[in-house]
Amino acid sequence: MDDHPEGKQVRPESGLAEEDLAPRWADDDRPRIPRVAAEREALTAYLEHYRATIEMKCRGVTPEQARSRSAPPSSMSLHGLVRHLAGVERWWFQQNFERRDVPLLHVGSEDFEPPPGADLRADLEVWRAECAVSREVVDAHDLDDTARPLDWDEVVDLRWLVLRMIAEYAQHCGHADLLREGIDGRTGA
Repeated sequence: MDDHPEGKQVRPESGLAEEDLAPRWADDDRPRIPRVAAEREALTAYLEHYRATIEMKCRGVTPEQARSRSAPPSSMSLHGLVRHLAGVERWWFQQNFERRDVPLLHVGSEDFEPPPGADLRADLEVWRAECAVSREVVDAHDLDDTARPLDWDEVVDLRWLVLRMIAEYAQHCGHADLLREGIDGRTGA
């Protein structure tokens, strides 16, 4: 890297300095997404990266902070996102793809709006357990395996489902960014 006239170290091709990029968290332990990979490896790496992002954004907050809402009229909170994502994992992988007879985790608004007695640590463990089961479902199938989701008239393949989950997590990681910034000002990709 060349020295920038203002004393900044800049990248030779882009001309961007480190401070021009989104800050990285010092405790960022998310798995690196491979830059060259086969389809399954790439898809699962992206999904795991986003799951780890939710985990990272929840790290170091108190249960009270995790319940704090973004901005009226939204009722979204980090705690609510964790509950929602646990339910989404179960809904798509177990209930829709494998048609397992397991109950819904949360009904109605209880995912985004945790009830007063909801425990953040317990809900994080439920979410982690649901992610583990989802990994088992993905590992047990080919990307071309299909299922017909509940109440749908068409089938989807596992590839579609993993992409659907990547989109779900990407959306909610953006929410988690804003929620965490509102809690303690911490920003970064």
